[in-house]
Amino acid sequence: MRLWVDADACPNVIKDIIFRAAERVGVETILVANQHVRTPPSRFIRSIQVPGGLDAADALIIERAEAGDLVVTADIPLAAGAIGKGALALNPRGELYTADSIAQRLSLRNFMDELRGAGVDTGGPSAFHARDRQAFANQLDRLLAKKIP
Repeated sequence: MRLWVDADACPNVIKDIIFRAAERVGVETILVANQHVRTPPSRFIRSIQVPGGLDAADALIIERAEAGDLVVTADIPLAAGAIGKGALALNPRGELYTADSIAQRLSLRNFMDELRGAGVDTGGPSAFHARDRQAFANQLDRLLAKKIP
């Protein structure tokens, strides 16, 4: 199992949780972003900087992720691509995307994109709270406990 992180929009507090978990369980962790991502010195953690461009980080993660890997992302199309390859996809707020839920999430995302394209103000995501951080940490721990002997 490898842990892939869509690092461009991942909150720093979530990255810190990921770094601690990677060290604790010894899981290979790769952060992918369009810009340089600072990582702690570790034999388990590294980053890959992709050239700028629309969805370049997402494309690399989908290309390299394998069945059984875990992808941390808030990006719905990336989560769908990961699930399509047999990987797990976890939102930084602790929501585990599933094959059953991702189609609905994609439809809603596309609908909201259409509304925004038509000039409708749809607002943005709610503020990131301590409960989101805790939900993520708990879900990550459960998933790693299942995958790492």
